[in-house]
This record gives sequence, structure tokens and C-alpha cells, in this order.
Amino acid sequence: MGVCRNFIVLWTVALSLMVCVVCNNNTEDNDSLITNKKTLSECNLPTELKTEIASYSSTVEKIINAAVNGSFKGVTYRELSLFVDTFGSRISGSQNLENAIDYMINKSITDGLENVHGEDVQVPHWIRGFESATLVEPRNVSISILGLGNSVGTPPEGILAEVLVVKSFDDLQSKAAQAKGKIVVYNQEFVSYGSSAVYRGKGATEASRVGAVASLIRSITPFSLNTPHTGVQSYGENVTKIPTACITLEDAHFLQRLQDEGRTIKILLKMEAQTLPDTTSRNVVAEIEGTEHPEKIVIVSGHIDSWDVGNGAMDDGGGVFVSWGALALLKSLGLKAKRTVRAIFWTAEEFGFVGAYQYARDHANDTDNFVFVMESDIGTFNPVGLEYSGGTTGRCIVQEVMKLLASINATGVRQSPSVGSDIYMWTSKGVPGASLDTENDKYFWYHHSNADTLDVENPDSLDKNTALWASVAYVLADLSVDFPRELMDG
Repeated sequence: MGVCRNFIVLWTVALSLMVCVVCNNNTEDNDSLITNKKTLSECNLPTELKTEIASYSSTVEKIINAAVNGSFKGVTYRELSLFVDTFGSRISGSQNLENAIDYMINKSITDGLENVHGEDVQVPHWIRGFESATLVEPRNVSISILGLGNSVGTPPEGILAEVLVVKSFDDLQSKAAQAKGKIVVYNQEFVSYGSSAVYRGKGATEASRVGAVASLIRSITPFSLNTPHTGVQSYGENVTKIPTACITLEDAHFLQRLQDEGRTIKILLKMEAQTLPDTTSRNVVAEIEGTEHPEKIVIVSGHIDSWDVGNGAMDDGGGVFVSWGALALLKSLGLKAKRTVRAIFWTAEEFGFVGAYQYARDHANDTDNFVFVMESDIGTFNPVGLEYSGGTTGRCIVQEVMKLLASINATGVRQSPSVGSDIYMWTSKGVPGASLDTENDKYFWYHHSNADTLDVENPDSLDKNTALWASVAYVLADLSVDFPRELMDG
């Protein structure tokens, strides 16, 4: 069965955390977020500490100038471009992902980073295979689909069945008697990623419980150009596993109209999806070792795997390369902090933060030395600052550090209990951390779709994000005092 199969309960929790984390990162008016205006008056840092942080102004400007105007300008974009053009999509379990990991290990060594290595992780291996959906009644129409991770396939001849369209789980329950033997289509409204992604995660299970033979789920996105979006789903206990896929907004609306018009709807669904035995992958680690306290660590990170559609430039190639770029930029400038700055490129994030959980288990005895953890996995668009998880004193320190980034207008600090999917296992236990905060209002237009390509990325934005990542990591790793470890107030 493999290691990952033994963590079904952990995965169910992980899916809930992923939905919550991404929702918070993309929702400015979330009640859990505390804005600068509300919290600035609460800061009362010692004058000596504020003065020390301000003294890094010239160093931060040196970092910014190198990234935005100087020797490192355009480097992050060029390296990301070369990476995605070489490897494309990098789904968990694939040889292509392992080739990409080899590349990043070799690259980091060549670039002079320190302690570069991979750490083994057993990861899921799901493959999509051929898939199609065809409306055969009331007329013949091809429907665009993307099977969902962990889905089972159909019989070779496919599944031909009538369709029942529902708008919610409550709607499904009210029509449960009509669902048996049918393909359930969810046409749920997109309210936010967090509230809507539950249909992707649990849609097949709930449809199976009422006797459906398959489920098709409206893609979790507010916008579509006939682009279905994939993602992972997990079958509940004691249910028949039925094939499940996402369809486009346009087709969900179309099928809803047909049902509202009283038409009989039949779809022929064919999917070759299957789950193979777990395989060995790796988290990638690279460092700039600290000069005085090398055992103490500031982490920057992103996940190196992607879905098997598009090429994963946005999710999360950008996060990987601003993290790599932060260390490469510091290295090029000869900047070594008192503490170690470590980059981690997580594997198998898309199937439930598998690499991050394994890293947490393998390094359980090192957690006390994690000074600050950072993750970029909500897009590397134009940066506005950081989303921070931790207590009041730490937030005040971060606000002072972010003032140093005024020249790229990235000084914002938002506070939230959930700031990154792969780092949540640490921030939830009091390790302070942050997620890159960007102008990501269009993130879910491209997320998990064929549209996630390099065209989503902007060279100037990547330069600014690299500068921000490098600056914050360096200053926090170099301060004379350790960053305070405290849970978020309330």
C-alpha cells in the first residue's frame, strides 16, 4: 500500500488546511486578518531594536538594486523560463519531477550554495491517462474535463448515464432519490476558494453515498475561457469509489440550463485514471550557512511539484525560483547572515503537503532552531508585502523590516493564523512565519489548469519578489536577537 496510503486521516486534515490557507491568502476582508491600521498603535518595540533594524537600510537597498536594476535583474525570470521550458509539468510520482529535482540540486551546487542535498520522501503516484466526456443527449457535444487526483477510472467502455445537476450538497440531499445510477454534476457558486473547494475534495464521496456512478464538478475558479481546473480529492471511508473530474464553468452552466429546460441529459464518461504504488521523491535543501549561529535557521520555500497540466510556472515554479533566487542573490552579493538561510523546495505538495509532513517528521528535533519560516505558494505577482503568522511583538518586528522595502512599494503586513500550506505544521505550533503577499486577484484564473504557463509571470515582479524574499530572510537571520516565538493573539 505504501507509506502515503497510511495517512488517509492526515490527508483529510491536510486538505482542509490547504483550502483554509489559500482562502486566507486571497481574501483581503477575511475576519481573521488583522490589518496594519488596527495594529500599528499596539507596537512598542525597544528603541535599540528599531534602530538596529533601520541600520539594515543600505544593505536592503543593495539587495533591491541588484535585483531590480543591477546584476541580478531578470535572472529569476530567465532561470524559471529555462526550468519550465525544459521540464514542463511535474506531477508527484513522475520521472519528470525527479529529473527536475536533480536539476535543482545540481544547479544549486553549481551556484555555490551550501549543504545542497535531497531528502527522500515516499509520494503518491496517480496518473491521468486518456479521459473524455461526451454529451450524447439531447445533442452530441464534447465536454472539456480534467480528472481529479486520486480518482479511479471508468470501465474501458466508459460510463453512459443520465445526469443530475445540483447546486450544493444540501441540494444533492434533497434530490437523493433521483441520484441513484446517475452522473451527479455540481454547479456550485464560486464564493471563495476556501468555501468552494470542498466540492472538489468531497464531491465524489457525497455523490457516491446517494448512489451516483460518477461526479463532475464545476471548476473552482471565478473565471473561465473554457478551461477546466484539476486538483486533488479524497474518498471518504466506506463509500464506493466513483470516477470524478472537473468541468468548465461554461459547461456547468450549459448543463444547468438543459436541466432547467426539462431536457433529459446523458453523458458518456471515459477515464483511464489509476493509482500506482508510491514512489520515492525528494525535498531539495540548499543553504547559506550562518557565520555565528549556523544551527539556527530562517527558511524560504516553495513546492517543486505541479499538476500534470500547464507547466506549473505559477504554481509553484515562481515560488521555487524566488526562494532559489533569494539565496543566489545573497551569494552573489557576498552577504552571509549570523544565522543560516535555508531554501527548501517541497515535493508532492499537490497531493497533501506530503514532502513538508515528511520533513517535519524527519526534523522534529530541529524545530526549536527554526527562527522564521517563509513560503511562496499564492503566486509571484507584483508584491505588496507579507502575510504574517505569529504574535504581536513579532508582527511589530516584521513591520519595521518591511519599511526597508519602501522603494519597491512592498511594505504591507497582514496578520493571519494561516499563511502557507507547507509551513502550517510549524506556524500552527508557534513557529513564526510568513507568506509572500502579492496582487494575486487573478491567481485562481490559472490555478491547476492548462493556463498555468510562463505567460502568467512577469520579469519585473519576479525581481521584486526575489529582492523582498532575500531582504527579509537576511535581516531576520542577521539580527542580534532571535525572532520571538509566540502564538498569534486570540
